[in-house]
Amino acid sequence: MYRAVIVEDEKPILELMKVLIGRHPGFTIVGGFVSPLEAADAIPSLQPDVVFLDVEMPRMNGVELAQQLRADLPRLAIIFTTAYKDYAVDAFGVQALDYLLKPVTPAAIERVTARLRSRGVVTEAVNDAPKPVKPAPPKASSVITCLGGFELKNSQGQTIKFRTRKAEELLAYFLCHPDKEISKWQLIEMLWPEMDEERSLPNLHTSIYSLKKMLKELGLACDIQKTIEGYRFNAGAIQYDLLLYLRWDRDNGGGLEPQERYSYMEWLVSLYKGPLFAGKPYAWSAALVESCDRIYLNLVHELVQRDLDRHALEPVERRLEACLMWHPLNERLNAIRLELYARRKNWEGLRRHYARFASMYREEMGMEPPEELSAQVERDLAGLQRH
Repeated sequence: MYRAVIVEDEKPILELMKVLIGRHPGFTIVGGFVSPLEAADAIPSLQPDVVFLDVEMPRMNGVELAQQLRADLPRLAIIFTTAYKDYAVDAFGVQALDYLLKPVTPAAIERVTARLRSRGVVTEAVNDAPKPVKPAPPKASSVITCLGGFELKNSQGQTIKFRTRKAEELLAYFLCHPDKEISKWQLIEMLWPEMDEERSLPNLHTSIYSLKKMLKELGLACDIQKTIEGYRFNAGAIQYDLLLYLRWDRDNGGGLEPQERYSYMEWLVSLYKGPLFAGKPYAWSAALVESCDRIYLNLVHELVQRDLDRHALEPVERRLEACLMWHPLNERLNAIRLELYARRKNWEGLRRHYARFASMYREEMGMEPPEELSAQVERDLAGLQRH
């Protein structure tokens, strides 16, 4: 069994990698780090056989870390991971064993295992207990959260305060439109509609400057670039919940095997902590709020249907409970919830759930619940009376 360490500066991706690699019988994970500096200190004492290194990391990138580790552990197998196809592993000069494109898949992990075997990488016997090692606890990476609010945290997990509310809204807008050129006049109209040009332009320049400084101080590999007519937010190597949802909506997991796709979907669902920019009065974000909710609901519905087909009812109930907390009036998921009550012959639960839904529906929508849902409940309860 190969002793593996993972170094990935985005905490959600690190957790996903732990799951993917940990499920493979050929690996045991002996360390995971979001800080490359902490990884550099701890890895030599962990004595891993293989290390999975993110290429794009602040303060010390994966290539630099690989070069340092190679000096201490000459037989260490190095696997690079990156979100970009343009990196050439052979050019790194650190004798990397493989290069994986994110999102990493079980098939890619299997390929790494085959290469380790073919290169004759020796592992400890499975029954040999590794020496106890207590690595330094990894710090959280700088994190951008858009779903369920809007928050930036530094590497110590502290929430960052924006210089002004306008600067906060400006970054939120950039995050919604990654890698797209945005006219400076469009930004001014959005943020300072009542202000004349003489005052609004300096305000925009000041806000842009403060954001660029903040992103640099946080060590985030992204930037706001000046263009001829305005600005472009270059997302670079960072990954945040909204960006991942937008990419999923565009690609729908294209290129992933079914099981890999479901694993990725489960991770995306776990990122949802509520509607986009919840609690923020951004009038321009209404359409994107609906889009993110649609993506989330479709993800949940597909996972629920997968579990129903497998007769795995407990995961279905957990997913429905979590989702209906945010979207209690969703008709598709309420119909499934009522169906589960009927399957389990929990008639009292069915009545209570439908009564609560119907009351909320009348209050929020100002009309009677959907006829199809009402008819479903009537059929189920009528069947009970016949029996």
